[in-house]
Formats: sequence, C-alpha cells, structure tokens
Amino acid sequence: MGANATGFASSAQVGSVSASDAAAQAFESEAIARFAQPWAMAFLPDGKLLVTERAGALKLLDPKTGQSLNVAGLPEVVYGGQGGLGDVVLHPQFANNQRIYISYAEAGERNTAGAAIAQATLVPTAEGAGLQDVRVIWRQVPKVTGRGHYAHRMQFDRDGFLWVSSGERQQFDPAQDMQSNLGKVLKLNDDGSPAVGNPFADQGGVAAQVWSLGHRNPLGMAFDPQGRLWVAEMGPRGGDELNFIVRGENYGYPIVSNGDHYSGKPIPNHDTRPEFKAPAITWTPVVSPSSLVIYTGDLFPDWKGNAFIGGLSSQALVRVALTGESAQEVQRFDMGERIRAVAQGPDGALWLLEDGNQGRLLRLSAPAR
Repeated sequence: MGANATGFASSAQVGSVSASDAAAQAFESEAIARFAQPWAMAFLPDGKLLVTERAGALKLLDPKTGQSLNVAGLPEVVYGGQGGLGDVVLHPQFANNQRIYISYAEAGERNTAGAAIAQATLVPTAEGAGLQDVRVIWRQVPKVTGRGHYAHRMQFDRDGFLWVSSGERQQFDPAQDMQSNLGKVLKLNDDGSPAVGNPFADQGGVAAQVWSLGHRNPLGMAFDPQGRLWVAEMGPRGGDELNFIVRGENYGYPIVSNGDHYSGKPIPNHDTRPEFKAPAITWTPVVSPSSLVIYTGDLFPDWKGNAFIGGLSSQALVRVALTGESAQEVQRFDMGERIRAVAQGPDGALWLLEDGNQGRLLRLSAPAR
C-alpha cells in the first residue's frame, strides 16, 4: 500500500520480540493515519472507525482511503493534564439505534473536574457526521481538583450491561470510600442506572453502581471468551497490575500495592493483607498500561485467548497468556512509541494508536509467508 490520503507512507515489518520468545510469531505493521493525541477507537459495522482526540475532537475515519472527518455536536470537554475526551464505544444494538457512548472530563465548581459519560445518536451530515440527542448518563462523584486518573474506560458485556472503570483521581482514599464512585469498577444499565444485582446496592447512592473497589487508575478493560472481566491499571511508583475482576472484591488501593507512593512513602504489599484481592500480575519496573484487549480473531491463531496491553512508558505491546484466573506475560513487542490504545479489528488484525501530537494508527497483520 502506498501513501494514503493523509500523506502517511506504507507498511514495514516492525515488532521486535523479547529474546526469551524470539521464535514467536511476528507481524507486519501498516500505518493508516495520524491523529492529534488520540485516546480511543471503535469500529463501526461498515468498517469505518471512530477515533477520539483528547483535546476534544471525535474523528470518523475510513481506513481504506485514510480520509478523516470531524464528528460535530460533542459536549464541552475539559482538556488538561490527563483529562479530555476519552473512550468511545458502540451500543450493542448500534446497527438499529446508531447509539454511541463517549467519556470525557467535564468541569465542576471551583476549579474541580470529573469524568462523565454521554450517550448520543451518530447521524450522517453534509460535512460527515454529527451527534444528536446527547445526554449525560453518568458522572464521577465527587468532582475534585487535579487533572489526573480519570480512567473512564467503558465496555459492554454480552448481556448489554455497561461497565466503567473510574480512577481515584489521584486522591487515594476515595478508592475505599463507598460514598464515592472513584477508584471503582462499575456495572450499569445502558441508561447509566445501577445494574440489578450489584453487590453494594443496599447501601444506596453511588455505592449501588459499584462492582469492585480499591482501584487506582484502571485504564484497560476487556472481557475474555468466557465473559469474565479483566482490568489493567497503573500502579504508583512500581506495581502496575492486571486484575481478574470478581464481584464485590476489594483490590486494596491505597492500603496495599506492589509499588510505593511517588513521595517515597512505602505502601505495604498485597501479601501483607490477604483480605484484599491480589493482582494476577504486577510489574516493577512498570509497563504503564493504557489499554487492554483479549484476542479472539483468526488472523493470529496462536494468540487466541491472549490479552494484549498497550504500554506507555514501556513503549510496548505486551502479550499475556490467561489461564483461569491466572495470567503470565509471555511476550513483549518493542513498538518504539508510547501505545495509547489497542483494539481488535473486524478483520482480526490488531490496531494500535500511538500517543502524542502525531500519533499513528497502526494495523498489525500476519506477515506474508
């Protein structure tokens, strides 16, 4: 493939593997487009792609031509620090209702902010596409100062429930406070209301949204083929985690962690407090997980059922084997850039978004034999 409509050139094989797994299957990487601080992507049924840019733009991309159009009608986004426009997912019945969900940072009073989720209808316009009937269905409670650890990843499960990862906003203690939905994994109906059967429903308020607690900055969410949820989250100074999510469990932050505070203050390890659910994997040095997908395609048959984590500071794509509730890193691809998002395309390829002002959209496919 030659230069596309964005002026970006074609494919070259990349993806050096770790020395311990040098014989593993490699891939070819094709650069499709560039975006300004991209954060997330979602494939439409027609093969086009929605891509969020953190400063507050939603793009509709045709990967075949490289043409990218603006989607109009977004709510006002607070951009700064780690905040801005975040995730985008399709409603499970998108083919019938054209409904999408976006997460973003919104302003509060007295210089506070918090994540919000809006539901909207994606409609064609003369200029490309737009959002109609935009309605906020969920908010982080409370809004706080600072511009970090929003998390606000979203996933729909096979039963149509909306799952949300809510970061603790660098405030530590809210992750253990049931009067707050910060530092939690949440299970919601598609209208943002708490799902029936949530473990803390009898406490009322935002506690009724909560499925698990004690999380720090959970930036990756994915369901495995058995319908079980896994979450990748950034630890403090050390101690990044991959967690198997269990109803009602407390994952311990900030009481325990396999890392320490950036101030240098130590945090007890998980093994000192067995009442807290321990991670399936911890990383020190960190990989800085930004995103997570569990592969189910046919393009890479040897990778079926494996998890892939996008790494920021590690500039890597990390492959993890899952066995029951256990996990083990088995391969790491050096991508040479911070990886902000990873997704599986309808063609079975792995698609990556690089971080930064000129972040590339990459399609990873099996090499020609």
